[in-house]
Amino acid sequence: MAALLEMKGIRKEFPGVVALDGVDFSVVPGEIHALLGENGAGKSTLIKILAGLYTPDRGTVVFRGEQLNGLSPQQVQARGIAFIHQERAYIPYFTVGQTLFLGREPSRGAGLIDWPRLYRKASEELVRILGLEIDPHAPMESLTVSEKQLVDITKALITNPSLIVFDEPTGPLSEGEIERLFAVIKRLKSQGVTVVYISHRLDEVFQICDRATVLKDGKNVTTLEVKDATPDGIVRLMVGKELKEKFPKVVASIGDPILEVSNLCRGHVVRNVSFKLRRGEILGIYGLVGAGRTEMVRLVFGADKKDAGSIMVEGVPVIINSPREAIDQGIALVPEDRRGQGVIVEMSVRDNVTLPSLKGFSRAGFVASRRERAAVQNFVKQLNIKTPGIDHFVKYLSGGNQQKVVLSKWLCGSAKVVIFDQPTIGIDVGAKTEIYRLMGKLVSDGAGVILVSSEIPEVLGLSDRILVMYRGRITAELSREEATPDRLLFYAMGGGVADVQ
Repeated sequence: MAALLEMKGIRKEFPGVVALDGVDFSVVPGEIHALLGENGAGKSTLIKILAGLYTPDRGTVVFRGEQLNGLSPQQVQARGIAFIHQERAYIPYFTVGQTLFLGREPSRGAGLIDWPRLYRKASEELVRILGLEIDPHAPMESLTVSEKQLVDITKALITNPSLIVFDEPTGPLSEGEIERLFAVIKRLKSQGVTVVYISHRLDEVFQICDRATVLKDGKNVTTLEVKDATPDGIVRLMVGKELKEKFPKVVASIGDPILEVSNLCRGHVVRNVSFKLRRGEILGIYGLVGAGRTEMVRLVFGADKKDAGSIMVEGVPVIINSPREAIDQGIALVPEDRRGQGVIVEMSVRDNVTLPSLKGFSRAGFVASRRERAAVQNFVKQLNIKTPGIDHFVKYLSGGNQQKVVLSKWLCGSAKVVIFDQPTIGIDVGAKTEIYRLMGKLVSDGAGVILVSSEIPEVLGLSDRILVMYRGRITAELSREEATPDRLLFYAMGGGVADVQ
């Protein structure tokens, strides 16, 4: 069968980094084709070249027999190619309706936008495509991470593309939302639409994909039929070695409480949450979308204002009304939205890592540059951050390496309590293992770790104790021995809770 899309000999070089080195990639009509590789393998760069966001230094891009080299993103989309990028871009104060029809607003003549029709169509499309009941008048900044992702997917599908690219689409989604998305993808395939699917979740690849192309270090490794492959085999192709431990659990000596939270409240989102975190402990927090997990840890970190509740650090009552006050108490947060809240992409690796702890590198108001650079270089080596240098801008790093920069920032400040909120979303299997080992090192050194995750295997594999949340409340506390997938889901869906209103 003739290729629908053919990318040949693609090369792209950034300052100090060869992102793609002669990559070939092609898809045939009506297939779901996975594009796989570690963070930094070149997947997102290849897709941005297809989208017209980057210009290749060498190579050709041909779609339906037409060369796309030199076309703008708008011209590429006009040819029937749609994209859901890993890094979501939206205007915070725009409504959902405005976002869905940006640049394609219905008109009532004389250059005027037909607003009633726009919002009516927005509501209809949200329901038609993904069965969503999101208020089309709501500003984008008011939505959860998963809702923003679903709006982005709806926006792409409204145009009825013949080729659609999903770059890590399920990271922020719940299990139910993922099933809904997969049903839509399978329906698109049945209608002859071609899908390119990028994901680090291999179970998803084996669930919906026909073929897979694997990249490593900006080069082709192979293209294969998914039905003829195994997860372990694909991992070996991606990382060049076998990962024997998926969840390298470190058994540390658990000591006295380092953090105590009592009756934390914020409206109906977080309701009377109380728990203790001990030295040397990884405390898992599990719940479905809307359970209040992220909202709760943001209150602990002072990122949002609480209505009530108290916090003690090492047995001493503390007042935390801002992230600065939390940092001063030795509390760190690795946020779910690492690009929007965890790093400043227009700053260097060095500046990002030392920003919260500049006082420790300063004397008489001046930064001790030599000591600062040595500390950052140590973290780059320790965490295997792939960057040409510590003065390289963070925006040029892959998602996994950006996450490592966030982790380095808090390690540099010697935090006592480190909160990881969905730390492995969009992270490849090799980088995940490095982050898990880092958690083990933190607890071995006497810190306490809170792990917020929607991935049951991750919570079960790493936690010493697990709290389950439902509608802003803790519905269960389970030991490592007591926790099972069935029990987590039972309590996460409100099982055993009398008052859930």
